[in-house]
Amino acid sequence: MGPRDWQMMVVLVVAGMGVVAAGGAEFAYDGFGGAGLALDGMATVTPAGLLQLTNDTDISMPKGHAFHPEPITFRRPTAASFSTTFVFAIVSEFLDLSTSGFAFLVAPSTDLSTAMPSQYLGVFNGTDNGDARNRIFAVEFDTVRNPEFEDINNNHVGVDVNSLNSSAAAPAGYYDDEADGAFRDLSLISREPMQVWVDYDAWNTEITVAMAPARRPRPKRPLLSKRIDLSTVITDTAYVGFSSASSHVLVKHYVLSWSFRLGGGDAPALDYAKLPKLPRIGPKPRSKALTVALPIATTATVLAVVAIGVSLLLRRLRYAELREDWEVEYGPQRFAFKDLYDATGGFKDKFLLGAGGFGTVYKGMLPGPGGAEIAVKKVSHHSRQGMKEFVAEVVSIGHLRHRNLVPLLGYCRRKGELLLVYDYMSNGSLDRYLHGRAADEPVFLDWAHRLRIIRGVAAGLLYMHEDWKQVVIHRDIKASNVLLDGEMDGRLGDFGLARLHDHGADPHTTRVVGTMGYLAPELMRAGKATALSDVFAFGVFLLEVACGRRPVEEDADDDAGDCFLLVDWVLGHWSNGAITGAVDPRLDSEYDAAEAELVLRLGLACLHPSPEARPSMRQVTQYLDGSAPLPELPATYMPSSTFAGTDRYQPLFDSWSVRQTAAAMSAATVSDIGLSGGR
Repeated sequence: MGPRDWQMMVVLVVAGMGVVAAGGAEFAYDGFGGAGLALDGMATVTPAGLLQLTNDTDISMPKGHAFHPEPITFRRPTAASFSTTFVFAIVSEFLDLSTSGFAFLVAPSTDLSTAMPSQYLGVFNGTDNGDARNRIFAVEFDTVRNPEFEDINNNHVGVDVNSLNSSAAAPAGYYDDEADGAFRDLSLISREPMQVWVDYDAWNTEITVAMAPARRPRPKRPLLSKRIDLSTVITDTAYVGFSSASSHVLVKHYVLSWSFRLGGGDAPALDYAKLPKLPRIGPKPRSKALTVALPIATTATVLAVVAIGVSLLLRRLRYAELREDWEVEYGPQRFAFKDLYDATGGFKDKFLLGAGGFGTVYKGMLPGPGGAEIAVKKVSHHSRQGMKEFVAEVVSIGHLRHRNLVPLLGYCRRKGELLLVYDYMSNGSLDRYLHGRAADEPVFLDWAHRLRIIRGVAAGLLYMHEDWKQVVIHRDIKASNVLLDGEMDGRLGDFGLARLHDHGADPHTTRVVGTMGYLAPELMRAGKATALSDVFAFGVFLLEVACGRRPVEEDADDDAGDCFLLVDWVLGHWSNGAITGAVDPRLDSEYDAAEAELVLRLGLACLHPSPEARPSMRQVTQYLDGSAPLPELPATYMPSSTFAGTDRYQPLFDSWSVRQTAAAMSAATVSDIGLSGGR
């Protein structure tokens, strides 16, 4: 934009919001009262003039967007440089815990209705993340580490182009010019306002991002610098604004002020004197007058206050909740017992979802507008395994974060009982869809749904075995422990038998637990559960889903009392050269034969009697997504009896193991995991 253009620009002064240049090429909002932003979802402007992207009360709209109302013409005629700066604050109920963060973005439209909340920040979803057709540039301020996006930590700034897999990222902080450029860390969830500067130099195709505490000058050295040609990303006209998404942690994302300039030069300076104030956190300070007045109150008043205080203290002690040292380190969000009692209608039978050896489970609805549906699991303190299962679930599930694992939202402890709070999975367990026979049971799943569930559970197990900070052995993988959410995606749950150990460490020998039909042979011999014993159970799960039959079924028509063994049955079809003949007949040939054959053969591969010859879960996911070929099983042995006699099948698997090892070494180079690497 030349000098003549600037002379012709008409500047509008809007009360309470700052200045906006004609055509949207320049604007400044010192507070957002009367700004007229384009808002959707949870986004709102508070009476104090704060732009609030998310809140901690309405979870029915778990994302929020706010855009400058007019589109900006970025090509004049080529992509123009731009500069923006804004002051933000993230206010979490907990100083060390937050939901996902927020992002500044340039998008071709203000309609982001297909975007997902939580880790997707309300910008992308599970299918379009990484799609060049998005034409979205963003700078994210993320407070959760998501391994699926290769995040560097849970407190970082990233430059994103059409994907939440950042093109460049750095821990949040700034280079302090008053300390010879020393780097200072910043906590994004510190509840303190911070200023960000984002600049794009079109001539050098370079993005720079800097940040510092609010009211401090811009650091000379930027936090991030990345060469990106945005002319291939940003559309001719686009919208600038912010996006954020909510989760189960109570967090509010605020923008206090914002300015933008297109065509060169810095964004207009912000007027710190006009910054709206953040809401106060915590209770009001005690009145000094009350402190002075109390010592001179009459004796009767003092005695009355003491009596009331003693009464309240006794009542509190009577209903006190238990808390131990390990809960401080591992415990997720804690729920009040009253909230759980009200949510489940007093734990009445009509809310009962099920009961088993590890407790009873109730459906509930959290109080308040838009309350979330939950499942509450009650375990008695006096049960022999109650505390043990409680510790295992709180420690493991409370920290695991994956879209294919059932999340543990929190817990409550009272004298005599333990309560675990999970996300409610509206479509129940996969077992009901595969084996339900009652009139009120749902219809069976088609092949596409089954394959998606298989891939989802495989991804969850890969995260547990290899991608989390410790190795998590589930020890009870089966269809009844796979729950289906509202989108019919499979999530692995019930971690009551789970065990953890460090990567590279040898798991300890324990008593044999699990479900018959899913137990690996080495468990029966040595009692040591490993990632590869999970792989064995996953192999049985693959056959169960593809065939629609349980691993072991009693034959009521057989006077000899023999049982149907699913593994023997599939092996028999494979040896006859027609393995797809084992596919669930209810599918009525409405399935992809190549996919079904891959799932069945992979199931047999996971059931190798030797743990070292089984594929790791990383290899399993590669076989399922087609990034690596599954080695063929040799047709040199014809099985005729149960798989339990593993020695009788050794000739079958020995020759196949040699082939698999050679293929796996090339397929698993990126992960450094061979056939024996199920850590």
